[in-house]
Amino acid sequence: MLFKYTGIDSRGKKVKSKLEAVSLNDAKSKLKAKNIIYKTVQEETNISLAQISLKRKPKIKIVLLSTISRDLSMYLNAGISIVNAIKLIKERYKDDKKLCTFFESINTFLDEGKNFYTALDLQKSFELPEFYKQSIKISENGGLLQSVLLELSIYLKDQDRIKKQITTALAYPIFMLVVSMFVVGFMLSFIVPKITAIFTQYDQELPLITSIVISLGDFFSNNYDVILFTAIVLVSVFIFCMNKFYSFKFTVDKLLLKLPFIGSLIELSELSRFSYMNSILIRSGVPIVQSFNLGSNIINNFVIKKVFEQASAKVVEGDRLSKTLDSNKIYKIDSSFVQSVAIGEETSELSKILSNLADLYNETSKDKISIFLVLLEPVFMLLVGSIIGFIVVAMLLPIFSMNLG
Repeated sequence: MLFKYTGIDSRGKKVKSKLEAVSLNDAKSKLKAKNIIYKTVQEETNISLAQISLKRKPKIKIVLLSTISRDLSMYLNAGISIVNAIKLIKERYKDDKKLCTFFESINTFLDEGKNFYTALDLQKSFELPEFYKQSIKISENGGLLQSVLLELSIYLKDQDRIKKQITTALAYPIFMLVVSMFVVGFMLSFIVPKITAIFTQYDQELPLITSIVISLGDFFSNNYDVILFTAIVLVSVFIFCMNKFYSFKFTVDKLLLKLPFIGSLIELSELSRFSYMNSILIRSGVPIVQSFNLGSNIINNFVIKKVFEQASAKVVEGDRLSKTLDSNKIYKIDSSFVQSVAIGEETSELSKILSNLADLYNETSKDKISIFLVLLEPVFMLLVGSIIGFIVVAMLLPIFSMNLG
């Protein structure tokens, strides 16, 4: 449970924070052990609406986790203990109550004699990626915590950088698309009905495309509220199904992989992450079987994730990863990846080959994303221009016909 308290520390300063404890008496005992004279101690009952509805801890920002991992690695490399390193980092974020509670909880568990992995797993402030916690657990057991934290920091920072690049590059095309949709909707709802009022004064047969545009204009102007409500409901239902139903998410991910350009981009991204994490884990001394199980946890696409989960299960039985990936019936993994893994297994250089594959796929993915984003803007403009042009032509044709008549 989480308890909030106020009091005075050993330096005579007023303190107000939170700590993890199993009971009120346990919380008071922990405060005494920290030389804090408490004034009030009570169980935390303020739960946010998001936590009530979702019953999940908030996720920590990737860039923040990367920075914390890097700093911890630096402190450990300098010979500072993990307990003191956490305290030093906590001082840097003392103005952030949520982060202070996060570090306070970790310190409490570390003071109780628990290891760093257990402290991260038991704290209630943030939800951490499973692969991150498992990497910490394995590295602690192997005495490689400092090096693995540094590797994780680099990996998380790179993932955050790629995400920001994509978000920034997509901002303008998405803005153009939204504005264009409003322009088309405005024309169909307000401009077209006013123009069509002129045509009703003449007993003249209208061209087909003009009749289509007029019908669309009438539909949008009379049902825009229903259309907006329906769109919101459909999007909400889609998001709900993606989060709650495995079969639905699996079907959507399978359809995405079949798309000509998007599918290969998703596969490259997933294989790059899998290769990178496994190269770190194997290089850190993690058994290959355990490494593959952990590596599958960072895959987002459910189809590819299931392929690697089944392959990992067969590796436990003694099969080779390359063989199980090649023979799976769910989805055909890139043949160059399978062949490279086979070479790594035969030469016992799997970690090095996976690292090279991660770099190769990462660069290829970046190139494809750049091409995709460059093409996206003119495609949007061409699409919107065609729609507006179609509406303009549909409105001008009857006028030309009347003039010619």
